[in-house]
Amino acid sequence: MQRITALFAAALLTAGMVSAPAMAQESGSQTQQQQTQQAAPSAEDFTDGQLQKFADASQQIAVISQDYTQRLQKADDQSKQQEIRKEANDKMVSVVQDSGLTVETFNAIGQAIQQDPELMKRVQSMANESANS
Repeated sequence: MQRITALFAAALLTAGMVSAPAMAQESGSQTQQQQTQQAAPSAEDFTDGQLQKFADASQQIAVISQDYTQRLQKADDQSKQQEIRKEANDKMVSVVQDSGLTVETFNAIGQAIQQDPELMKRVQSMANESANS
């Protein structure tokens, strides 16, 4: 199963902030995470279509993130918190896949955005255009 382990993309686009990178990985796979960190993708690695899909999916993930963050804060025990995290992650993975991107591509774009302020501005602009249309 693939995971989105941090909600940075949504925060990036909605708050204009950079936070911890999300890493898509098969359960327990440290090799893929290390490879992703070593070979950081650049803006040239992605098409405008992929960037637009990323921007659109990130906006949906922001809503999910807000909802589940509130639910997580209200959870009274660890097993309930784990259940909420899993449900949120599953929904975010579905949003990404429904957008036409893989979780790996989504996370790679997010990582590239962290490394490239111009790419971040470009994706934020795409997100703003989508929100206003």
